Amino acid sequence: MAARGGGAAQRPNGIPREKVCQFKLVLLGESAVGKSSLVLRFVKGQFHEYQESTIGAAFLTQTVNLDDTTVKFEIWDTAGQERYHSLAPMYYRGAQAAVVVYDISDGDTFVRAKNWVKELQRQASPSIVIALAGNKADLKDIRKVHIEDAQSYAEDNGLLFMETSAKSDQNVQELFLAIGTYRHT
Repeated sequence: MAARGGGAAQRPNGIPREKVCQFKLVLLGESAVGKSSLVLRFVKGQFHEYQESTIGAAFLTQTVNLDDTTVKFEIWDTAGQERYHSLAPMYYRGAQAAVVVYDISDGDTFVRAKNWVKELQRQASPSIVIALAGNKADLKDIRKVHIEDAQSYAEDNGLLFMETSAKSDQNVQELFLAIGTYRHT
């Protein structure tokens, strides 16, 4: 699915129509890093302390206004369990953006996030926007992944980067809006 954007055509009364941009976004990362929690916080403003594991993938949409553009996110929240890994290409194929999520309190999830980034760089569209999200920033007291290491990795690989917390709502809106802003400009 390609990103669709309409020009600012004139209405009969001479007022320009706002642009509409619709694009597919996929979340990738290991199980229990908070992918579903990030999406639930972004789309519904909710957080559940005990979120059930996603089976296969979940699909949600969210529409936001950025300047003179309406951006409609078509969000695919993928399952993180290893047994579903082979399904991931089906979800990121044709995606204009991907959010690769890791848990800042679990170093292994950062290592695996790097593998997701490599896979996207090899297999996804060359124009895909990739964001790296260090989730569970509310657990900074038990941090295993230093923010400087993640920032450096993101810069070296041309990724957007933010630390987020679905629980405290830290940088959740900002993450998706940064992607939307990057995609529609």
